[in-house]
Amino acid sequence: MTSPDKSHHVEVTDGDHTVAAAEVTALDNAEGTVRASLLPSSGPTPPGSRASLVDAVLDLPEVQASSRLEATIPLGDAGSLQRLRERTEDTVTRPAGSTVLVDADIPPGGPADPSREPGGQPSAC
Repeated sequence: MTSPDKSHHVEVTDGDHTVAAAEVTALDNAEGTVRASLLPSSGPTPPGSRASLVDAVLDLPEVQASSRLEATIPLGDAGSLQRLRERTEDTVTRPAGSTVLVDADIPPGGPADPSREPGGQPSAC
């Protein structure tokens, strides 16, 4: 059983509509492992919303303090999978029914973010 302070619900909204959500849990019995279930809403979503959800998950302090990520994403969610591959290392995927299981290493110092400069500030594009 996980404690409430180790579990987070993350949402990406478009106006007052939730377009993607995730449940994130730091595991008690697995040193440095965090588990996430990404749940994009059905139907069309604004461009970049799935990548934004991945960024929101990977930017959580408990994720940045972890070394491993175990994630579940819907099969066919190419936006989330691509962003996970960009921000993690040694990413391994495997299908499981209607989902994809992702195992990945979180780079030391937190997940790599290609849209940020080395100082950690967002790049001006």
